[in-house]
Amino acid sequence: MKRISTLGLALGFAVAMAGTASAQVKFGVQGPITGPNAAFGAQLKNGAQQAVDDINAAGGINGQKITLSFGDDVSDPKQGVSVANKFAADGVKFVVGAFNSGVTMPSSEVYQENGIIAVTPASTNPQVTERKMWNVFRTCGRDDQQGAVAGAYILKHFKGKKIAVVHDKTTYGKGLADETIKAMEKGGMKPALYEGINVGEKDFSALVSKIKSSGADLVYWGGLHTEGGLIVRQMRDQGIKAPLMGADGITTDEFAQVGGPGVEGTLMTFPPDPRNNPAAKAVVAKFRAAKFEPEAYTLYSYAAVQVMAEAAKAAKSNDPKKVAEKMHSGMKFDTVIGPLSYDKKGDITRLDYTMYIWKKDASGKITYVEMNPAATN
Repeated sequence: MKRISTLGLALGFAVAMAGTASAQVKFGVQGPITGPNAAFGAQLKNGAQQAVDDINAAGGINGQKITLSFGDDVSDPKQGVSVANKFAADGVKFVVGAFNSGVTMPSSEVYQENGIIAVTPASTNPQVTERKMWNVFRTCGRDDQQGAVAGAYILKHFKGKKIAVVHDKTTYGKGLADETIKAMEKGGMKPALYEGINVGEKDFSALVSKIKSSGADLVYWGGLHTEGGLIVRQMRDQGIKAPLMGADGITTDEFAQVGGPGVEGTLMTFPPDPRNNPAAKAVVAKFRAAKFEPEAYTLYSYAAVQVMAEAAKAAKSNDPKKVAEKMHSGMKFDTVIGPLSYDKKGDITRLDYTMYIWKKDASGKITYVEMNPAATN
């Protein structure tokens, strides 16, 4: 009798432990953890991990701790779908990612089918949120906003000049270039050159020759830092002094490492640097103490976790659809990148872009510095 009682107690304890172990909220981070865009993957990964650590230290979400998984899509749409399917099979219900717009869109369809929310910190193509999907959000802005800011700057500071527009043929890069041209054309300017290159190319001698022949005073680049840096380096090698203008895809110090000294003077659109936001001060200090500089999309990834966690608390539920309803409700979320609220599409409701210039800082390092608003308007 005593033996049976002891066994019953043991079984009861095991069931209780199993219930505790299963009482977890499963989050995933999808992005290019390896490959040429790994710098951005590190931003997504580290940003989300720190947010999860901080939220768990404060008690988790609705009494449950967050577990975090990572999926490497290598900036490839097919691999992105594989990551999404694995997350779904593993029971992940909340995703930070992806990074590339062309990866986010097919991945988000898998997430929708499986009742999963995805908040991208970096995918700026308008179509990410124009597909009437309940589960897709972003903490960044859109390329029709970003292109409008770039185009307005070109119209003011390069009116009557020749503009070469180059893109990497991706959903993000071509879309961004086209939005910028659209803004230019509204002001009566047309590009002197419009060219596409392939992601992964290394030799841009033919492109550089075309840029030289066009007499471009500015080269607008729709793409990421790897190819952008190589284009600048090879332009300078051929004596082309025209500055490059890029966007959020070059927002990593690796751009200067690839492009060399010639990147100085590069113009760039990106939101106001969240590292300067008072709400981010303590979190930024944690990253720097861990020897990781939280540039570009690091804090946008942290904010993605914050938003989903706060929406779940407000909904008093960890059901992704109820969380999404709360996010769509217009509720204001206080995050490390400032207050955010969402429209019915899943876009943030604030205009989120300004101009930067790449130049040497006090240490002599070439990096991106926010320009005085008076110089950009």
